[in-house]
Amino acid sequence: MLIAIPDVLSPEQAAEGLRLLKSDEWTDGRITAGHQGAQVKQNRQLPPDSAIARQLGEIILKALGQNPLFMSAALPLHVLPPTFNRYGDGETFGNHVDGAMRFLPNGQRMRTDLSCTLFFSPPEDYDGGELIVDDTFGPRSIKLPAGHLILYPSTSVHQVTPVTRGERISSFFWLQSMIRDNTQRGLLYDMDVAIQRLGAENGPNHPEVVRLTGVYHNLLRLWGEV
Repeated sequence: MLIAIPDVLSPEQAAEGLRLLKSDEWTDGRITAGHQGAQVKQNRQLPPDSAIARQLGEIILKALGQNPLFMSAALPLHVLPPTFNRYGDGETFGNHVDGAMRFLPNGQRMRTDLSCTLFFSPPEDYDGGELIVDDTFGPRSIKLPAGHLILYPSTSVHQVTPVTRGERISSFFWLQSMIRDNTQRGLLYDMDVAIQRLGAENGPNHPEVVRLTGVYHNLLRLWGEV
């Protein structure tokens, strides 16, 4: 399930974030890649101790916590602090799968269920640099406006195509969902969307809306982990 989440950051926030990111010092992006990923990765990243990375990461996480679409689609249990990458002329990240486990800042290990890319560079500022994600319907090409986010399963084979003009700057990070299984998570998301629409049409206290809401939460109890 790939879900585009618009306007996580406002155009003003995205533009200011891009200005700050361009002013910082960048390092070789291969330092955070696993063995296979390092063979196909050619980009730059902000180091973990970057003050700008921490500042923008906090802004992103706060915005996501207030975004109903993200919360419904992801059902997040743990979210890693956002990191930031930069692709210039010829830089790319070939086909790879994200590592299954990461460490939270407190040292706790977490499972990567969902991957997130939040775009800072406007799409008209660069050529190439598309995120290509293989899903059940074949490869999907993703290039979103600044401030928008794409959410996709970390189990997916994906790549970033070579940039041929300009620069592509974005944030990327992972999360562990309360719902491990992608199919179950997708069903809960579809049900939540339907409940919200029925509630808007018939009122939140309509008997069938209440009944379906109960089914949703009982499935969350059945499938969820905390």
